[in-house]
Amino acid sequence: MKEQVKTIRDTDEEARRLARRLIRGARFGAIGVLEPETGFPFASRVLTGTDVDGTPLILVSGLSTHTTALLADARASLLFGEPGKGDPLAHPRITVRTRAERVARDDPAHARLRARFIARHPKAALYADFPDFAFFRMAPVSGSLNGGFGRAFVLDRSDLLITSPAIADVADIEPGAIAHMNADHPDAVDAYARGLGKSKKTGWKVCGIDCAGLDLVHGDDLLRIEFDAPLEQASKLRSTLAELSRTLSNNRGVH
Repeated sequence: MKEQVKTIRDTDEEARRLARRLIRGARFGAIGVLEPETGFPFASRVLTGTDVDGTPLILVSGLSTHTTALLADARASLLFGEPGKGDPLAHPRITVRTRAERVARDDPAHARLRARFIARHPKAALYADFPDFAFFRMAPVSGSLNGGFGRAFVLDRSDLLITSPAIADVADIEPGAIAHMNADHPDAVDAYARGLGKSKKTGWKVCGIDCAGLDLVHGDDLLRIEFDAPLEQASKLRSTLAELSRTLSNNRGVH
């Protein structure tokens, strides 16, 4: 009897890291919702960010079809992953099944979400405070990762989110840490982009910090730099960044 071909691989740490990098390193994604009037699937494009726990974040207008759909049925899918040269299906992508959670303006989390999103998308400051616009946290339920030909994985919620007792504490120090890195350590930020993001550009800025890594921005370019392991204490951020710089410096010395 012919052995059945296994189409879904066992989820390993490499798959988890790729999935998280695709989500957290994205500037935009495709969103799929169910249109209330017709019941048909409806797809659109949205700018994306992430909250401090890795939950995807979107800012959308109440006049759009996808926002109306989310308010009627919170189920939605987000597709992340940009094609490069050659066959677009040969490049990694992930579909994340989510439940949308609208964030009210008087919600204590709103200011944090607004700041993180605008740091990643500065032009969004022009319309983020319009009355018809709102932030939604897109809480992950599960994910389907295609890492390339023959590399399909199924991920659950815990594979996609950041787990750490220091999430709230790191969120508290994030604004100051970002300002410090950009003002006092621009060379280190460029070194992160060059050594870990393979960038040849200079002038990168930190636009986000969480327990699992850094978000770097340069114009319309975005890089996600993941730590080897999530921070367990906010006080470890400085030493983690310093060690990252030392490792990159040593690697340049070796080569």
